[in-house]
Amino acid sequence: MINYLLKSGMLLLIFYAVYKLWLENEKMFRFNRAYLLLSLVFSFVIPLQLISVRPLLGNTLSVIQLDGVVIRTSNVVLNNDNSEQLMISVLSIIYLVVVLLFTVQFFVNLYSFYNKTKINSKQLLNDVEVVLIEEPTLPHSFWNSVFINKEEFETGKIPLELIAHEKAHLKQKHTLDILFIEVLQIVFWFNPLIVLFKKAIKLNHEFLADEEVNTQFESVTRYQKLLLNFASNKNTIALASNLNYLITKKRLIMMTKKESRFKMTFKVLIVSIVCVLSLFVFSSETIAQKVKDKSDYDKMIVKDSNDCMDKQPEYPGGIEEFYKLVGMNFKIPAAVSKQKLEGKAIIEFMVERDGSLSEFKIVKDLGYGIGNEAIRAIKLSPKWIPGTKDGKPARVLYTMPITVQTEK
Repeated sequence: MINYLLKSGMLLLIFYAVYKLWLENEKMFRFNRAYLLLSLVFSFVIPLQLISVRPLLGNTLSVIQLDGVVIRTSNVVLNNDNSEQLMISVLSIIYLVVVLLFTVQFFVNLYSFYNKTKINSKQLLNDVEVVLIEEPTLPHSFWNSVFINKEEFETGKIPLELIAHEKAHLKQKHTLDILFIEVLQIVFWFNPLIVLFKKAIKLNHEFLADEEVNTQFESVTRYQKLLLNFASNKNTIALASNLNYLITKKRLIMMTKKESRFKMTFKVLIVSIVCVLSLFVFSSETIAQKVKDKSDYDKMIVKDSNDCMDKQPEYPGGIEEFYKLVGMNFKIPAAVSKQKLEGKAIIEFMVERDGSLSEFKIVKDLGYGIGNEAIRAIKLSPKWIPGTKDGKPARVLYTMPITVQTEK
């Protein structure tokens, strides 16, 4: 899970940096909308490795399966320290509580729109349902309705340009984007990059709506003055497309900015290359199958041969010393002995070109913290003597079974 969150976070950071530095200032609003939404989708889907691709330039990874070690409770000291499990439980509870609070807030906001639509009078204006509400508010839109203060609407204080602005939000289905990012923010509330994407998406919505109004009324200067008149109103509605959202100098400049077809095409090409490279980097196939049992794992290992290596990595003192290191430092959690659990866990780790160990992964776990304890013991290893391939240091992926046997 931690590995998945790190990869998705890195992808979010890369995609957002590309948007902020490369796309945000360009008048290519429809492409930017698609880019921002797909960036969110790719960032959370690519790390799942639902589709794995071969590494670039045929750089296959050698995989070596170790014999592993057998841990017996009669030979080790039981670990009565449950602080790690307690910490995981506390963090899980905190996460679920925050998710619950955000979920309740989300549905309260949805109900508020439903309630406004039911209790207030409505009119049809230019094929748009206008809900007239009593409380002072800026024009805003949600789903298929525009919400406007009743008194201002009946006295003609709401210019047609502002209604057209909200109609553009409805026509382009911006509510769907907002609901999508809100759901992501509930699930990944701890990731601040989601908030940045949310702001970028909403601002891009305003660019799109502004463009629609200016195309219809052909009076940019008048429309800019209208926006500035409403900019002092800071009231915004959650989940809605709000007229005064981020009235900034950038937004006003965008209305008069000229397009460069060549520049836009070039930037789209570069962005496409970045996306393809991200797909290769974060979906490169090492072991792309899930392990159900030991026999399945043996069949899978045959696919990746280490015969092409000049020299395999070596543990200082020999592989038997590595087994001793892991066996002596492995502590069976107390819960395992109480449950009299037996079985085999499988751990992956990478021996890097400098001999250090990295990319620890639990391929198969027995539960009760066995997998995490195995990784902790393996991490105590000093640097290995790196392996070589074609005369150069090479990364090698190791798999190590940990067999647990408890007293009956």
